[in-house]
Amino acid sequence: MKDQALAYWLALLRVPGIGPINFMRLIQHFGDPPQILAAGNAEWQRIGLTEKLRRHLQQPDWAGVDKDLQWIENSHCQVITLNEEIYPPLLRKIHDPPPLLFVLGNPQLLSSLQLAIVGTRSPSAYGQKIAHEFSKYLSSAGFTITSGLALGIDAASHWGTFAGNGKTIAVAGTGLDRVYPAQHRELAHKIAKEGALISEFLPGTPANKENFPRRNRIISGLSLGTLIVEASLHSGALYTAQQALEQGREIFAIPGSIHNPLVKGCHKLIKEGAKLVESASDIAEELFTHLPKLGANSHLWTSLQSPLKQPTLLAKPAPATNSNDSEPLLLTIAPDNNLEPEYTQLLNLLCNGPISIDHLVEQSGFRVEVISSMLLVLELQGKVTSQTGGLYLLTD
Repeated sequence: MKDQALAYWLALLRVPGIGPINFMRLIQHFGDPPQILAAGNAEWQRIGLTEKLRRHLQQPDWAGVDKDLQWIENSHCQVITLNEEIYPPLLRKIHDPPPLLFVLGNPQLLSSLQLAIVGTRSPSAYGQKIAHEFSKYLSSAGFTITSGLALGIDAASHWGTFAGNGKTIAVAGTGLDRVYPAQHRELAHKIAKEGALISEFLPGTPANKENFPRRNRIISGLSLGTLIVEASLHSGALYTAQQALEQGREIFAIPGSIHNPLVKGCHKLIKEGAKLVESASDIAEELFTHLPKLGANSHLWTSLQSPLKQPTLLAKPAPATNSNDSEPLLLTIAPDNNLEPEYTQLLNLLCNGPISIDHLVEQSGFRVEVISSMLLVLELQGKVTSQTGGLYLLTD
């Protein structure tokens, strides 16, 4: 019986041009897919459906539905429809919730306390570490980390969750019979086994460009808040942040060097009201009021008040002054006896994120040709890497 009921949902989802908003509108007016498909042309016209859409409703793709049902059974995929109690409550509240969710993994996880972490597909090593460490820490404290399975920050967030023995959800921009990008096949299978891999798209749906903005609204819609780690001004992560804003959810952003183009999107969000994040407690303070009603771990708030450990940097105090106040903490690299003092000085200037040669010249006092030569040596040694825009940063 469930397969028979699901068949009507799939048939309606397969109608070209139906979209989440039209689907919701039809459900609200007629009740459920069998009633929608039985209503007939006159009723559809009465509520303002276009002639093209009415024509498609008259000819459901039952052959396609049979293939969908066969794949769902063979892959042990679970399908959650909008009218089921298990449908995630936060996602149901958005303007255009997906009518169906295809789930490989644990569907109960979709109603857990979630934080979305997203960012650029081409992050710096520093950005990847931040995403990994935040995900590891926050997931071990009780948050489910939700992201989009993309290269870069998304992948670092998923892997960081596993490092924290936590739970993660990946929202795909394709049907679940495909993995995009292909190099994340191992990651996708691990998420499906230990967390949840979900999509609103029918099996067989390829990685079309227009799918990913739709996917992003689900990432933010499932979550209480969205954390942006690194994002340029043209990053798709900013679209996720915009969706979160429209959905009434919290937005968090990691700041960085003013010379790093990868954080300009984060700085834009902070200027527009996103919360600047330096530690996990910055996130928890905003989300704390939601924890009791969502049944979160009772130790969550206490554990989140500890600052996150800096991933690869050693923090030590600057030399004390004659006043009673100490200087702020300076970030430095660990001493290396194999390096000349000038190289250590240069590496210390790279500790706080990407920096240009011009600023290295200004801060070090070395001539530009000397800096260029030193950077080349450090790149060959694997200590420094260059990135788009003529910026340099420390490697892992």
